[in-house]
Amino acid sequence: MMLDAPLPGKNLMLAACRGDVHNDHPLLHSAKELAELHERRLCACREQADEIDHERARLVREIDYWVCVHLPPSLGAARVHTETIGAVVDRLGQFTACAFAALASGSKGELGDAWERLAELAIGYEDLKDEVSVGRRRLPGGP
Repeated sequence: MMLDAPLPGKNLMLAACRGDVHNDHPLLHSAKELAELHERRLCACREQADEIDHERARLVREIDYWVCVHLPPSLGAARVHTETIGAVVDRLGQFTACAFAALASGSKGELGDAWERLAELAIGYEDLKDEVSVGRRRLPGGP
């Protein structure tokens, strides 16, 4: 099955994590929600954090289901990735929230580390998106 809509690239995904959704792609809306949840989690009590984590898990499952339904079959020799797209998008949301928290705190060392982690993960997401979209990489539990 071919993709009805391609997986969004890293720039659109990062913009969505910042709250700027450019189109109606379901993964972008989920990325925005995940980043918002991670932002709320930074200052949440234990009970609130548990509720937030439950909602994050639901969104990750929705992303993974969408990807599984819309992916072309992977090639027979495709290597398996260690994480699903949903897990990577969840971490993009987490790293975005942490980067903006570091920006707000004014800690230069923390800030540099947070933005570097986010940038590296965004590149990793883009590579994974490209490989999965053409069937060179498969996802855990996926086709």
